[in-house]
Amino acid sequence: MFDNKPLIASAQEADNTLTPTNLLKDEIEQVNKYYELIIDFFANYSFQLVGALIIFVIGYLVAGKIAAWVLKLCERHKLDVTLSRFLANTAKMLIVVMITIIALGKLGISVTPFIAAIGAVSLGAGLALQGLLANYAAGFNIILIRPFVVGDTIEVQGVKGLVEEVLLAYTILRDEDDVQIMIPNKHIVGEVLHNSSHDSLVELSVGIDYRHNPVEVIALLEKTLASLDGASNHRAPLIGIDEFADSAITIAIRLWAPTVNLYATKYKANEMIYAALEQAQIKIPYPQRDVHLIKSA
Repeated sequence: MFDNKPLIASAQEADNTLTPTNLLKDEIEQVNKYYELIIDFFANYSFQLVGALIIFVIGYLVAGKIAAWVLKLCERHKLDVTLSRFLANTAKMLIVVMITIIALGKLGISVTPFIAAIGAVSLGAGLALQGLLANYAAGFNIILIRPFVVGDTIEVQGVKGLVEEVLLAYTILRDEDDVQIMIPNKHIVGEVLHNSSHDSLVELSVGIDYRHNPVEVIALLEKTLASLDGASNHRAPLIGIDEFADSAITIAIRLWAPTVNLYATKYKANEMIYAALEQAQIKIPYPQRDVHLIKSA
């Protein structure tokens, strides 16, 4: 026969340890341990924590003041709006990063592991986001070099429009049809760029009969287009003989118009040219050919 007394005694001891009173006592002891840890932490690091918090708050406020000062300084020197905001935000970000490092050092936290981790993460993100980072690098280049500013008319990669906004990732253009065109900045930097300020070139041509004096026609067209609404005030229209064709003398017209009214100005100019020639009874010939029949002897 086996003796069951030791087993019964151990079972009773286990039941005693699982009583509600013992469980509550264990919970209270665990809470007391956490409480003592918190008290010890604040007793040892309260001044460092308060000092780090004060340093961060004051530094953040100073960063905002400096960013506002940089923005006003750029506006006073009439820099581009995009460049001004970029410089102000960059200045604020750099100051906040410096203040954060100082605050962490006040708490006794070394920033070296964080810098190493940020470097590793940045390397992986750079490999995964090469295209996006290329756009940001190109946008930074555009903002610094400023090959164009807001309000200019540019043509790049076969796309033409008025520059509405320059961002780090892409540039926004808008054409006369009020279509918004977004071009990634990496497709702008390093490409052939046409910048005609806020105007665009309108090229027209009209043929007149050889019976008319082209010099007089040119003078008539100059007088007519001088009253054209919508044409640029910075550059006068250029009108001259472009070609002596088979059936007509071709008169070329080159005039500048705001990009937002490009086609409206073109259509109005054609209408005025036709009306002026019609009133002066100047014939616009169509292609024709004279055929002579020779009879045999």
